[in-house]
Amino acid sequence: MQTITTNLVQNTIKRRPANSHKGDYGRVMLIGGNDQFGGAIIMAATAAVYSGAGLVTVATAPSNFASLHARLPEAMIVDYRATTTLLALLPKMDVVVIGPGLGTDVVAQGCLTAALSTLQAPQRLVIDGSALTLLAADPQALPDLPIVVTPHQMEWQRLSGIPIAEQTPAANQRAQQKLGVVAVVKAHHTTVYTDQQAWRNPGGTPAMATGGMGDTLAGMVGGFVAQFTDFTNAILSAVYLHSAIADDLARTRYVVLPTQISAALPAYMHRMSVAQD
Repeated sequence: MQTITTNLVQNTIKRRPANSHKGDYGRVMLIGGNDQFGGAIIMAATAAVYSGAGLVTVATAPSNFASLHARLPEAMIVDYRATTTLLALLPKMDVVVIGPGLGTDVVAQGCLTAALSTLQAPQRLVIDGSALTLLAADPQALPDLPIVVTPHQMEWQRLSGIPIAEQTPAANQRAQQKLGVVAVVKAHHTTVYTDQQAWRNPGGTPAMATGGMGDTLAGMVGGFVAQFTDFTNAILSAVYLHSAIADDLARTRYVVLPTQISAALPAYMHRMSVAQD
């Protein structure tokens, strides 16, 4: 097992060329946030915007529209129940993140089915939260494109069939290969499984033990894979910075909030981008 290093992140997050525009940094759609869990999709979308995604669209319940407009005016918003609109927009996206706060009702199932049946390579897909629960309960064929799943250990148990006590690196690697996706298995030291390698994230602090951390990571992963060509290194860099920022903040805070990580993200990405100059 390899350890994700600062050098890998520095080699991934490059300084932006002067002659560039928002279309160069990815079109990301995030699908989630039902009437009860709007905060999840707001935190995920905030992380995607703050990570530098060029254009961010949020498909969510209308009850979240006012909060999203107020907290994140950079994002565009659509009703996730408007199937015709959703199906028209999905092919235009570079990356889709589905699951934060999505829930498991009929509307949620419809959103997941729409994404899985519509997306095509070279589009990229991030499956998180409720979407993982839906997929585990009612397996569907995954599209042939780069996919990353971001489960915590219980979600990974549902998806892989491996009990938490038996989630060894070898068992997780076999399950990842069977699923054919990159798996980010979240724990105290998160591990990322690809076809070629298992990667251990060195960071992490108990100050991160609060709701919304996983939603923020999913949004970061979406923003990173939208911008950076190497799919695996983009995921590894998002995982690394998510906890590295939290570790630094925890030096002076008992609890680190997910929104604090997003707020700090542009400065950390800048630091990484100029480190090799």
